Amino acid sequence: MALTTLRAAAPAAAGRRESKEISAQHAALHASYAEKLAELAAWAEGQQLTDEAQIARDWLPAEEPNRITLACRPAPDDATSETLTSTSAEWRERFAALRAEQAKALFDLAVEAADHGHAADAFPLLVEVIREQPDHEKARQILGYEKYKGDWLTPFEVAKAREGQVWHAKFGWLPAAHVARYEAGERYYNNGWIKADEEQRLRGGSRKGSKGWDVVTEHYNVHTTHSLEAGVQLATRLERLYDAWQQLFASFYATDEQLVRRFRMQAATSNTPQRHRVMYFRDRDEYVQALERKEPNIGVSAGYYLAAKKTAYFYAVDEADLTNLNHEATHQLFNEVRPAVRDMGRDGNFWVVEGIACFMESLTEAHGWHLVGGNDAERLIAAQHRLLVNDFYVPLAELTTMSMDRLKVDPNIATLYSQATGLTYFLMFADEGRYRAALIAYLSAIYRGRDRAGTLAELCRSNYDELDAQYRDYLKSVK
Repeated sequence: MALTTLRAAAPAAAGRRESKEISAQHAALHASYAEKLAELAAWAEGQQLTDEAQIARDWLPAEEPNRITLACRPAPDDATSETLTSTSAEWRERFAALRAEQAKALFDLAVEAADHGHAADAFPLLVEVIREQPDHEKARQILGYEKYKGDWLTPFEVAKAREGQVWHAKFGWLPAAHVARYEAGERYYNNGWIKADEEQRLRGGSRKGSKGWDVVTEHYNVHTTHSLEAGVQLATRLERLYDAWQQLFASFYATDEQLVRRFRMQAATSNTPQRHRVMYFRDRDEYVQALERKEPNIGVSAGYYLAAKKTAYFYAVDEADLTNLNHEATHQLFNEVRPAVRDMGRDGNFWVVEGIACFMESLTEAHGWHLVGGNDAERLIAAQHRLLVNDFYVPLAELTTMSMDRLKVDPNIATLYSQATGLTYFLMFADEGRYRAALIAYLSAIYRGRDRAGTLAELCRSNYDELDAQYRDYLKSVK
């Protein structure tokens, strides 16, 4: 799905048309680029360049209804991408030319969006720019990167590089001099070298005296009793979620004025980013033992965000299932990226707090793209069934009055979660994203404690009866 406005509800019809025009231009760029990539793939096939043809086919995600696509931020070594690894010089030239052309067009559109008061739309476009052209100087600088020894790095990464550390996909940040020994099965422990299995015995588990491992990344501090490798894997997944969340909800954590200042490089990127705390346990028993006093029903969960401690808790489960991780980590980001009230949802509107977390459960990644939503999302299918088959629905006029305490003791809580998810999809996607800006503004009001029962209707410039009817029509349209 092409980018649509993420800005707070526009004050006038002209503003709304302007933002939709940005979205339409982005969709047109995407479609034109897809055609050119298809032509390149056909040419590559004719040259017996099978792998290169597949790269071209996979370069852009297929358009799907009710799904958002966001480019993943490239790693520092992505400048040496598929373009440079082919043995065909002509292929490299053709692919590089297409990417450079697309990068220029996307950057021009990002500038236009920022100039017209839609800076929240501009930043996801900039990430697309550096995916296409990793060495795009202006886009990199606006996004807060610095050129260091030939690589574009964040201030955090620059600090690590100056300390002589490098990022290892399996072991995290390490002194460069330690990498070979770690790969050979040794670990640096208490100022000396020991075997990896000995470190596991000394650090692993929750027994008295065990230290565990601390994995620090740009935005997370993960403490784990599982293993170093598991902690790094979890932190890497959390950073990917952070990347998608930051692009999608820019207008939640920053005003248009703040985003424009960043776009014009009038506001510095912090060298000390906030880090979100995560505890990652070796198994369910450790997880329950650590949390059962705070949450007696913790045993039914596979993850938990405790706002009072500003900490998310997880234990090792099926690696293929990231839904719970995405859900709880989303709660953490909405609570922590900017100050939030402690009693959020006390008087109502709590449904959307769970709805947006359920929506983010759908986050996946493919070929350098974050994919969020989609008609095949289990939560959306369940919402459709609850309303259109079971005829279960709590009208918005009532749902918006339900507090966290009330919702969580409701005997229909599972069904209410399905409805909350469906309503979130509706506000995200209905009528080409007509209510998406209102949804983000609604979340902002709730987390700042400025919401009332009628806030959503006011932001949507509608009434709840109309929104109820539109929601039913939306679910009927989902195929």
